Amino acid sequence: MAAQAVSLSKKDEAGKLVLAAAGRWISSFAGQAERLVVEVERKGSKAKKVAIDASHIEQLDTSGAWLLERMRRDLEGKGASAEIVGLDPRYKILLEEVKQTNTGEEAAAGPEHNAIADTLSHFGELAVGFVKDTADFVQFLGASVVSVGRVFVRPWSFRFTSVINQMDRAGFRSIPIIVLILFLIGGILAQQGIFHFRKFGAETFVVDMVGILVLREVGVLITSIMIAGRSGSAYTAELGSMKMREEIDALRVMGRDPMEILILPRMIALIIALPLLTFIGSMAALLGGMVTAWIYGGFAPEIFMERLRDSISWSTFWVGMIKAPFMGAVIGLVACVEGLRVKGSAESLGEHTTASVVKSIFLVIVLDGFFAIFFASINW
Repeated sequence: MAAQAVSLSKKDEAGKLVLAAAGRWISSFAGQAERLVVEVERKGSKAKKVAIDASHIEQLDTSGAWLLERMRRDLEGKGASAEIVGLDPRYKILLEEVKQTNTGEEAAAGPEHNAIADTLSHFGELAVGFVKDTADFVQFLGASVVSVGRVFVRPWSFRFTSVINQMDRAGFRSIPIIVLILFLIGGILAQQGIFHFRKFGAETFVVDMVGILVLREVGVLITSIMIAGRSGSAYTAELGSMKMREEIDALRVMGRDPMEILILPRMIALIIALPLLTFIGSMAALLGGMVTAWIYGGFAPEIFMERLRDSISWSTFWVGMIKAPFMGAVIGLVACVEGLRVKGSAESLGEHTTASVVKSIFLVIVLDGFFAIFFASINW
């Protein structure tokens, strides 16, 4: 029975070659069917018109349909006009689907690419994306200000518990890694300063350099970058997951404002936590500089502290502290905007989480540059 399960016979009818397929063209007998098809392909035919008669096929699945379609394409490739006829109507949809796949036809060549035009097009897309990002950022900032106004009008609606929770998660749990990194950076700054200043007999100025750099720039900048990578990405992932699971839409249906419930507590937590983290990180960096100066440069801790008091002023300290809440607001805004942009796929979540970190770090550095220009212009 197995030997007769599939058959493919040839006969000539008025100058037309007829290939009569019969039996069960299904995966169970795919091996037999393929051997028959290969034999037809190998022998070939001089007939210009070929009909593949499928009227006697009892069963057909995807493997059998593909073999029939493969045989038809091979005959057409050798110059014959081939068609499949007599197929049971219930199998015609399957055959049509098979015809649409693996056609082997190369797509028509598109217009030639011009390098200059492609470059201009790319910059145009970047410009459009920049304008859209700016518009979303400003719109979100406005919505946040409106939410803050509503909180002042109805303070009992504000979620203080959420703010404390977010400060704990995004801020205070970051203290160990921030202290470690800034301690090391302070030590590296002191070591490099001592190494180079020693050539000029000016090792004592290392304390001035470390104190001013850490308090004005390095402390707040490194802390902000680390929070952007740690907490900003977490905000984007959390809000993106809520968006994917339609939890944010559910809040709106319940008559609750996602800005007040989800966004505002996170932003306020960062605005409060980042100055505190900046202070702790700056102290860790100064400690790292002092330890390195003691071990590597021979500066006793009391000498280091005395020189530090002489070299810095309150304005040096406040320059870094004033920057911190603004950088926290920028990180929170970017993280929340990107989180609410997430679509319904994991790929979109990953893209926007990455974009959140990159944009936050970029804006933090740009903002630091603007502050540097501003404080220099007022001689502070």
